Amino acid sequence: MPTLRDLQAVIETLWPASGTESWDSVGLVSGDPDAVVEHVHLAVDAVPDTAREAVDLGADLLLTHHPLLLRGVTTVAESTYKGSVLATLIRGGCALVAAHTNADVVTTGTSAVLAERLGLTDLRPLEPGDADGTGIGRVGVLAEPVSLGVLARRIVDVLPATASGVRVSGAYDQPVRTVALCAGAGDSLLGNAAVLDADVYVTSDLRHHPASEFREQAMLVDGPALIDTSHWATEWLWLDVAAEQLRQAAGVRVTVSDLRTDPWDFAVLPSAPTTEHHNEGA
Repeated sequence: MPTLRDLQAVIETLWPASGTESWDSVGLVSGDPDAVVEHVHLAVDAVPDTAREAVDLGADLLLTHHPLLLRGVTTVAESTYKGSVLATLIRGGCALVAAHTNADVVTTGTSAVLAERLGLTDLRPLEPGDADGTGIGRVGVLAEPVSLGVLARRIVDVLPATASGVRVSGAYDQPVRTVALCAGAGDSLLGNAAVLDADVYVTSDLRHHPASEFREQAMLVDGPALIDTSHWATEWLWLDVAAEQLRQAAGVRVTVSDLRTDPWDFAVLPSAPTTEHHNEGA
């Protein structure tokens, strides 16, 4: 059976560390490189629930998309969630590895998987990488134009359910065919030329001011609509693809977590949209 060191070599082949962004932290987080690995469990996030799930399933390696230790920490006490994750995994004999931006940029990465699930063709990266077809984000075209509302519904149907669903900026009936997207947080690409040339940009974690400025400019120049999605949901789609790649390349058992680690539990919406403004104390 392969060792963790062998699995690291497979992971490097599938998602080379050379594709990692300078701010990112990928690779082995905890575990003995010489330990035998028979079972790999995949999840988007390394949180206490996914750590317990991996140990309960008897996994020898938890491979997550998001790094547990992306930012510096001064303690791994079990009273902290990061300490709890590491303690659970170490006691359970389960290693932890992260494949983050290095798994975003490859031709079968997070954005490419989302684009294919939405039926986009003629795909190309928003920001090309070093090798052909690699890079951050994707832009492609639908076989036939659809309304923005229909595309938004298609996205909801493709993604796993979350409390927040999707949010849309643009007219429901406006036609869209060229779609730019970035799985996960993508507001850094709002000024990308391919995004500005598209009919709609689909991404996650859009903040008020960048989204507002983009919307107002789009209204002036007939620019792209915006669709804001769950960060976790858009990247969860990649897990099944990654799992099959690992099965083929490493010959080990691979399972995928169905646990929803999106941080939002429920949303409360008005019964009907309103334009009224209520000023307290008026």
